[in-house]
Amino acid sequence: MQDHIFSDIPVQYKNIADATSKLSFNMASDLHTGSLLKTLVASKQSGRILELGTGSGLATSWILKGMDKNAKLITVENNPLLLEIAKQQLDDTRIDFVLADGYEWLQNYAGEKFDLIFADAMPGKYDLFEETLSLLKTSGFYIIDDMLPQPNWPDGHAQGVEDFIILLEKRKDLTLTKLNWSTGLIIATKIHKKFSR
Repeated sequence: MQDHIFSDIPVQYKNIADATSKLSFNMASDLHTGSLLKTLVASKQSGRILELGTGSGLATSWILKGMDKNAKLITVENNPLLLEIAKQQLDDTRIDFVLADGYEWLQNYAGEKFDLIFADAMPGKYDLFEETLSLLKTSGFYIIDDMLPQPNWPDGHAQGVEDFIILLEKRKDLTLTKLNWSTGLIIATKIHKKFSR
């Protein structure tokens, strides 16, 4: 099996990648993460999806590819230049593009909960984690990437990653799998308290 061969890359992916490279943005999700997101999203029929950290829309394009016609995606980004690329390339009525500070958005959101959350930004992952998890439905997926050392990590970030992983492993309301693959992924599922470990 060759996991570096992808036969189903979203049609918009190359245009997004080209536009992204012109902005020297180096924090985009890779093809492996995107493919996994597509597969997990496809398991949520008429699902409500939340992406924290749209970037330029590379991962968003994969999420969109996995969504059925009744699914809805809210994707939040604080950089207007990056978000504009995503909006231009992914013109789809199922997507609600939100230009906002992720910290403020999470603290003010009062809508329906989500079937899947992809947290690809500081808020939702290392910060405001409890607020984010409260937005996830029971049996919903919580997905994070960049858990393996990355060249753009600032000093001290590695310890923060390790501490966050320990926090996740201690949770009684999550069951999770750590994948030493791609940029380092964790897939967690929120479980009913009655059946908590």
